[in-house]
Amino acid sequence: MNNYDDDALDRALFALPLEEPPAGLRAAILTSTIYAPAPAFAPWEVAGLGAILALMVWLAINVFSDGGHLFQQSVQTIGFSLGHTLSDFSILWWVALGGATAIWMQFFTGTSSFAPVSRKAQSRPNR
Repeated sequence: MNNYDDDALDRALFALPLEEPPAGLRAAILTSTIYAPAPAFAPWEVAGLGAILALMVWLAINVFSDGGHLFQQSVQTIGFSLGHTLSDFSILWWVALGGATAIWMQFFTGTSSFAPVSRKAQSRPNR
């Protein structure tokens, strides 16, 4: 059983002189807790970027250690294939037609994401 009277102890504690907190303490606490900036990358993004970087380093080591000639030949073959493909008139015609269609759909139909803000911010009548 607790038969102690704590009133006198409470009065003594509350009578102690307290020091003033440092200037800006509250702002510093809020800045480091509530108003702290969000991290630049999520943990899964950091892991993904690390995996991509590790793969690039591994590939660079393999290419420069013993596959330099083969890598150079592969790049030349890819470049030749792309050059041959993009020099065909019908391919260029279809690429231009697709680009024109995309521009038409973007700017001249009602589905543009660049719609005027004034139309979105019109006031609605009270209900």
